[in-house]
Amino acid sequence: KGIGGTPAAAEAPVVAAPAAAAAAPAAAGVETVIMPKAGITVESCLIGEWLKKVGDQIKIGDVLFTYETDKASFECESTAEGELLEILFNEGDEVPCLEAVCKIGVKGAAAAAPAGNAGAAVSPRAKKLAATAGVDATLATGTGPNGRIIERDVRELMANPPAVAAAPAAVAEAPATAPVAAAPAPAAASDAEYKDVKFSGIRRAISKSMTTSLHTMAQLTHNTSFDATNILNYRKALKAAGGEYAGITLGDIILYAVSRTLLNHPDLNANMLDDNSIRLFNHVNLGVAVDTPRGLMVPTIFHADELSLLEISKAVKELAAECRDGAISPDKLSGGSFTVSNLGNMGVESFTPVINPPQTGILGVCGTIDRVRKGADGSVEIYPAMGLSLTYDHRAVDGTPAAKFQKELGFNLENFTVLLSK
Repeated sequence: KGIGGTPAAAEAPVVAAPAAAAAAPAAAGVETVIMPKAGITVESCLIGEWLKKVGDQIKIGDVLFTYETDKASFECESTAEGELLEILFNEGDEVPCLEAVCKIGVKGAAAAAPAGNAGAAVSPRAKKLAATAGVDATLATGTGPNGRIIERDVRELMANPPAVAAAPAAVAEAPATAPVAAAPAPAAASDAEYKDVKFSGIRRAISKSMTTSLHTMAQLTHNTSFDATNILNYRKALKAAGGEYAGITLGDIILYAVSRTLLNHPDLNANMLDDNSIRLFNHVNLGVAVDTPRGLMVPTIFHADELSLLEISKAVKELAAECRDGAISPDKLSGGSFTVSNLGNMGVESFTPVINPPQTGILGVCGTIDRVRKGADGSVEIYPAMGLSLTYDHRAVDGTPAAKFQKELGFNLENFTVLLSK
């Protein structure tokens, strides 16, 4: 029953009628734009920057906002025409694929924003944070589009919770002559001292992947080197030949050698499915670490073992360009069986590369330094030594097999022209 003994059912139509009336206009003359699904493996995307604002006139094909997967950045084009009536997610919000992101249509057709915080929309990230912190998100003051409560509003609520109701009474009971001390003003942080920067979608993915890798694998690194005389001379010959062969780099040569050598070491050309099973690949799907303005990306050269040196060189350049432009498909950033990370041009002599899960190994390519050795006639000679740092998952690969891979790879690189003839 309702207040005063009135049956609750009698009051229901009075409450329900306005809600139904408000919902009706929203369906007429309004279309929603959904978050695209950028690749079959992508479940959600992060909104980067809104390029349009509420009130703008939109045409089909206009770029509304940028968004990021954990691999790359994209632009979302409008699928509707009219006025941008409502933005449902703010910059930085993580949005499930195929979820409505904004409303476009005829002005006045959209449902009015509910009055008061109790009825305000709450973003998914704000809801998640509130649930974790045990606070009521609806008590926050919404600063997002159309009063939407977003993550920063919940953080503000956590930092400055509303005063309890008993506080005013305590002040009222104090003697009239007792002075009430003013609360000290919080010290403002100087903007010049630091700047807080939120991770991009790619940086968040790198953080998660690297943490998972180190926490879930038994990783060990071997550091070796080989005589780089042969590949340095071959590289000079390619450059002198000119044409498309002049673009082949030392990195391309190493990728070619790795793609052939891995075929004899299946446990390193593999993915760990779980603690008790491993997937061995029949071909080498070679991941190549690429530095981009957005962070590290690892595109895959599929069936690299079937490609020529020139084909590998072209594939690397095309994939790297797509990564740096932010235009690469997420499907090209998965499926790798082994990864190569090259820091040789940065002067790094040895390092500990971190495995890209669920792969079982990663090769770090280092710079070239001059070393001294005794020649066959007993004389002292100087030769260019290039370092190789192999990190492997000890759950799948033991030390001796890992060392055998490095030894064979070093031999193939020292005799690279012979390897090409096979």
